[in-house]
Amino acid sequence: MIIVRLTKAFMVAALAAFALLVAYNNVADWGANYAFVQHVLSMDTTFPGNPLTGRAITDPALWRVAYVAIIAAEAVVGLVLARAAFRMLRALRDEARFAQAKTWVVAGVGLGFALWFFGFMVVGGEYFQMWQSATWNGQESAFRFYMTMLGVGIFVSLPEPG
Repeated sequence: MIIVRLTKAFMVAALAAFALLVAYNNVADWGANYAFVQHVLSMDTTFPGNPLTGRAITDPALWRVAYVAIIAAEAVVGLVLARAAFRMLRALRDEARFAQAKTWVVAGVGLGFALWFFGFMVVGGEYFQMWQSATWNGQESAFRFYMTMLGVGIFVSLPEPG
């Protein structure tokens, strides 16, 4: 059914636009989220007396490396998903090619999950104890991002009705 395929392609394109816009915004407004990375990595807003602050990274050069890596990952997620959406649109009437295009969706969603779940929830949230910060806690946002990606990934992976 063409409407289902169009909907899937649109949803993937929307994810691509989101990831690319996030990457662009982080470059265009460098300071806003650079401060976020700085505070999370330095663990300077976790609970007083936190015994895990020995993990903190206080070197500004490493903050920049981490921030650039995050931005690069966001851009790659967006580009992979954009490629997926483009391939899906080109294959709307060809069942086999449309199914092949879905592999790019899985790759993009997997990369997005790696960034927003592993990067923000596991590394930022737990390793650097981001959850303890009232100001610099991005777990709720990251949750929305990776759950949306997973939802679209699941929907896209389902077979289209005949």
